Amino acid sequence: MDDNSGTMNARISMGPTAPFAGLAVSTHSTLSATSTATAGWARRLMAPALWAGLGLAAAAATAQPTVKPRMADYIVAVVNQESVTAFEVRQRVQRIQAEAQRAGAVAPEAGQLEREVLDSLIDERAILSQAREGGIRVDDGDVDRALANIAAQNQISVVTLRDRMVSEGMDFNRFRSNVREQIIVERMREREVSQRVRITDTEVEDYIEKQRGQRAGEVEYNIAQILIPVPEGASAAVLSERRALADAAMARVRGGEDFAAVAKAVSQDANRERGGEIGPRPADRLPDLFLETVRPLKSGAVAPAVVRSGAGFHILKLIERRDGAAFRVTQTRARHILLRVNDASNRDAAVRQMREWRGQIERGARRFEDIARERSEDGSASSGGDLGWASPGQFVPEFEQAMNPLPPGGLSEPVVSRFGVHLIQVVERREVALDNKQLRDQARAALREQKFEEAYGEWLKEMRSRAYVERREAPQL
Repeated sequence: MDDNSGTMNARISMGPTAPFAGLAVSTHSTLSATSTATAGWARRLMAPALWAGLGLAAAAATAQPTVKPRMADYIVAVVNQESVTAFEVRQRVQRIQAEAQRAGAVAPEAGQLEREVLDSLIDERAILSQAREGGIRVDDGDVDRALANIAAQNQISVVTLRDRMVSEGMDFNRFRSNVREQIIVERMREREVSQRVRITDTEVEDYIEKQRGQRAGEVEYNIAQILIPVPEGASAAVLSERRALADAAMARVRGGEDFAAVAKAVSQDANRERGGEIGPRPADRLPDLFLETVRPLKSGAVAPAVVRSGAGFHILKLIERRDGAAFRVTQTRARHILLRVNDASNRDAAVRQMREWRGQIERGARRFEDIARERSEDGSASSGGDLGWASPGQFVPEFEQAMNPLPPGGLSEPVVSRFGVHLIQVVERREVALDNKQLRDQARAALREQKFEEAYGEWLKEMRSRAYVERREAPQL
């Protein structure tokens, strides 16, 4: 989306996702769900996450209850003009322990965890102090959008979020203040650290060549299948019946019928609606039986005979064989409906309207593209909300986080972004080879991510060394 024209090619690049094997690239953008780069449980749950995707309970866990402070609540550290309290340390420790329990992991022992948490809070206060001195400000609209995203991820309104937190004894104003501070810290971090990261053309070329070398021996197969399952312990009669069904399907394919159409009609696997297409997989992730059957085939060919496995009878087609040295990216063609908002009440009303339209579309009462043409407040409205083909990183993070999990034809819940409230539908997906410029951009993004961690650590040490830090002991009873 263009801020000036108001058109949603929401093509605000927040850093492309790298296609390289085994490498996840985050964006470090203000509203992304990335965690901080520092090590340790305490630092992993530091500022930038903004509680995205953690659910209401985790979000509320950082807000201070409205109960009166106990005697044990005291200042444990002063950082410039900011203070850290024992209560904050305990709250974060409890949050980390709860997250570890949910993840089935083991957090450090309590004493070590408390020390890590205190260090992370001191770092956070030092960043916050410097950010304020540097003039970084976050307006109410940014905070409103962050809160709206938290609420939308829990499929509730901001009003419901506030009411639920209050009913659980949480101070919503304090929570809102925490969200503002988190955004300030992340903006400061992004601004300062990004200036320190330098990537040369030689580094980009070396990185690409290294990745090519690692992938050179890899081959990917995109296979489609028609599956006639055979129950475990099936009788001879059932086995004969299922074999006859498989032979009949094979005869239809050999007779010239479209493989995908036959798969949709008779196959009994999870991919039948996609014409039986399993999707690209490296050779080591395919069953030996499948690999042996399709390896001799040319792209587009169907295996000459039905094959039998423990699951049943399979008719296999090799859609495409891909050289692992080629870099590819999944592109999405999506459409959306956008309602612009200017305050919390308008936003909640827009979310309610989107949910109503979503229900109408799901029931078949209205078509997505018709609503987009009539009501979407975006330049794509005339084309039914169609955004065209987009590669990873071309939409703002909150939009992509909602779009990426959707299957073709799938509808999102209402999504709040800096531009307003969206309803998203994925039309189709495809995989394309990257051209040289795209490949270099992806490599540069991957290298930036690698260097960001080291640069962040160096900057944090420098900033911490300049800060006034006073640690305080617990008061004597």
